[in-house]
Amino acid sequence: MNCTHDVSRKNVGEHRALIVGGSGGIGAALSRALVSKGADVTNLSRSSDGFDISDPEKVKLHMDHLSGTFQTVIVASGILAPVGKRPEKSLNEIDADHMMRVLAVNAIGPALILRHLPRLLPLSDRSVVGVITARVGSVGDNYLGGWYSYRASKAAANQIVHTAAIEISRKRKNAIVVALHPGTVETPFTAHFPGHSKTAPTEAAANLLSVLEGLNSSSTGSFVDWAGKTVPW
Repeated sequence: MNCTHDVSRKNVGEHRALIVGGSGGIGAALSRALVSKGADVTNLSRSSDGFDISDPEKVKLHMDHLSGTFQTVIVASGILAPVGKRPEKSLNEIDADHMMRVLAVNAIGPALILRHLPRLLPLSDRSVVGVITARVGSVGDNYLGGWYSYRASKAAANQIVHTAAIEISRKRKNAIVVALHPGTVETPFTAHFPGHSKTAPTEAAANLLSVLEGLNSSSTGSFVDWAGKTVPW
């Protein structure tokens, strides 16, 4: 089985990057940006590989197929709501199946990736892992309410990232694991929010890569936005 579709083979042996969700708006832009920098990029996505981040067996199958180490890993998968649904505006709209699906993709999915990731990170050299979450997952920054499932899933993802960073740093002192807020990016994901100012995917990718490149080991476990500013938990 070949799970490394859309893989750049330029400069193999130099900087290797893994993008989970590489066919999405942000993921694809990140992949292109890394390729332009000469990185050897591996993409995992539903459209090219049948990869499902919420399916433990498929995650294991694809992650076990990977070998060597990656200097950059970005998890860019996520959903706002199940297909045909929208984020809840009030408590009486909460639906258990809806909530479980959002949590499965946005929180459990990244946890499954992180579970299989340590062996793919360099033991002593610098590496950086960015999991794209969202500012609305911040408890301290929540002033508007609503969006129960999405907020809860991103808050859970933030906790998972922070906890994984602690464990990974015990054996990989130069590994940096962070949660990232990309800003509002112009993708199909945000198409239903016309009133928001949006950043083009290419610009968003450049912003996120700039932030990741500027982090050091003391940054691991943090939650930062596209401008490198700390987001409250």
